Amino acid sequence: MPRDEPALRQPKLAGFNVDPAHSYTLSAPYYREPEVLARERDAIFFKSWIFIGHGEKVAHVGDYFTHSIFDQNILVIRAKDQRIRAFYNVCAHRAHELLQGEGNAKVITCPYHAWSYHADGSLRSARGSEKVAGFDKDEFCLKEVQIESFLGFLFVNLDPAAPPLAVQSGDLAKEVRGYVPDVEKLTFSRRLTFDLKANWKNVVDNYLECYHCPPAHPAFSDLIDIKKYRSITHGIYSSHIGPMTGGDNKAYKFDAARQDSSLHFSGWYLWPNITLNTFPGCPNLSVLQIIPTGPETCREYWDFYFSSQEPNDEERAAVEYVDRVLQPEDIGLVESVQRGLRSKGYHQGRYIVDAERSDISEHALHHFHSLVLNALGD
Repeated sequence: MPRDEPALRQPKLAGFNVDPAHSYTLSAPYYREPEVLARERDAIFFKSWIFIGHGEKVAHVGDYFTHSIFDQNILVIRAKDQRIRAFYNVCAHRAHELLQGEGNAKVITCPYHAWSYHADGSLRSARGSEKVAGFDKDEFCLKEVQIESFLGFLFVNLDPAAPPLAVQSGDLAKEVRGYVPDVEKLTFSRRLTFDLKANWKNVVDNYLECYHCPPAHPAFSDLIDIKKYRSITHGIYSSHIGPMTGGDNKAYKFDAARQDSSLHFSGWYLWPNITLNTFPGCPNLSVLQIIPTGPETCREYWDFYFSSQEPNDEERAAVEYVDRVLQPEDIGLVESVQRGLRSKGYHQGRYIVDAERSDISEHALHHFHSLVLNALGD
């Protein structure tokens, strides 16, 4: 009998259980194989709500920016009716890309043959088309992509049948506003960029448990009362909340006299590849986006939003802590794990999960893996 090559390339997943307390982890091939990433592209990133930036990037009529999801380039623009729209960034004539980067355009004009479009996607003009028999301008509108504003941030979904993010995400918006009441009033301030030699899921895995925090993050473990750190899973997101320990700590300085939710680290993982975070101190929210760039590489964008574009001393200290301490610690961890995932001595691990779902429990990691496997049909 001929060998079934595609089937042979499928990663083996023995021992995964819907109950995290009795389950083994994802097997190593899920973090290494090009075939897995190709399946994830189609089944996850082309069918989920993907973060693309803040709504303030298109604050005025004609403001636009472009964003790529793997090989799919998306154009986002605010039209005259004030509605923010998203389209595939491709001319309906001969497939030339329409716009690059960001800017303002009252009319979208293709640089190849000068076909032009209104910001609502309708074809405005096509040179010479008046001489073409039966040419129908309505046939050549830009193809629209679902877009949604959520907590002031913009998300797109390439699946036209996908339910709204506001529905899929349940109480996430309410939870975030509980810790950052004026989240929609925050503005972009800083971006940190990191290129990692690690599969994107490996990086998400690391975020989803604090089992590693005491041995690997001494300053964070001094900032937060780790024993009170709790993770709770819901639908397509999970929350990760820890109150601060007290005044002085090894991470960074901030006003510890407040008596409100600003004295917590509050984090939320949102499927498939972002986290929302607020650190102790002045009102803030940061978005960590984890973008696959290959089977064993990814890029992180960590965007910080504060009350003003220029951070104060307290906010600057928080950014520097993430940039100089927390991220180097985590990058070292996940890159070591990625090397280990290629070892002949490792195939699959076991989740540490206790009945109390305590600070060491890895049930949120199991929740994420369940979402991956469900999306892939595995």
